[in-house]
Parts: sequence; C-alpha cells; structure tokens
Amino acid sequence: MKSEKGLSLVEVMLAMVIMGILAVALLGAISGAFSSMVIADERVTAESLARSEMEYVKNLGYDDESQTVAPWAYELPNNPPPWDATHSLPPGYDGYTVGVSADTLYVADDGIQRVTVTVGHLGKQGVITLVDYRSQR
Repeated sequence: MKSEKGLSLVEVMLAMVIMGILAVALLGAISGAFSSMVIADERVTAESLARSEMEYVKNLGYDDESQTVAPWAYELPNNPPPWDATHSLPPGYDGYTVGVSADTLYVADDGIQRVTVTVGHLGKQGVITLVDYRSQR
C-alpha cells in the first residue's frame, strides 16, 4: 500500500469543505453587488424624475393664481395638479410616485416659494427628496 499514490478520504472532504466555503463567499459577494446595483438604479431613476418634476414646477408662470398661491401640493400619478389635469409621469416610470408641495417662506407670499419634490418607488416613500426655491421674476 505504500507504493500507491492517491488522496485519502479526509483530504477529499477537506478540499470539498474549502471549495464550499469559497463558493458561498462568492455567491454572497455577487448577491451584494446585484443588490447595490438595483438600489443605485432606483436612486438614479428617482433623481432623474425628481429633477424633471422640479423643472416643470419652476417653469410654471407665477402670474396665474391657481399655480402660485401657496401652500399647494399634488401627487403623481393619482392626483395631478389642478391647473394641469393632463400632467402625468413620463413613460417608463411605472411604480414610481411623485409628491410635490410648495409653501411660502414668510407669512405672506412675497414672491418666493420653497418647493419640495419627493419620489417614492414601489411603496417606499422618500427614495429621494429635492428642495428648491422658485421666485416671481
């Protein structure tokens, strides 16, 4: 038996255990990377939607009272703004919600409003929140 070369059962089992540990670690790293990628994609999409909606609000005319008397708020896709009932989310944003609100900085509206845009995704509220100001020009 001394002249036979080969691996004992213990050596084979030890090699299998080491390979199993490495496989579990590798699968865990891949799973973590995939989760991070999904979260990053969700945040980038939410940021794009929030910036788009903020630009929509900032480009509204400040002279029309229905659009400027603060406080006001609306939510897409279910409750569009009263001044534009056809306003909706762009195509490709299924599962996202956008809440927009404006309030005055002081007691009386002196031509400056704080606008807050909050985007949610699949029931998660507050994926991203943008705050900006719009003024009467």
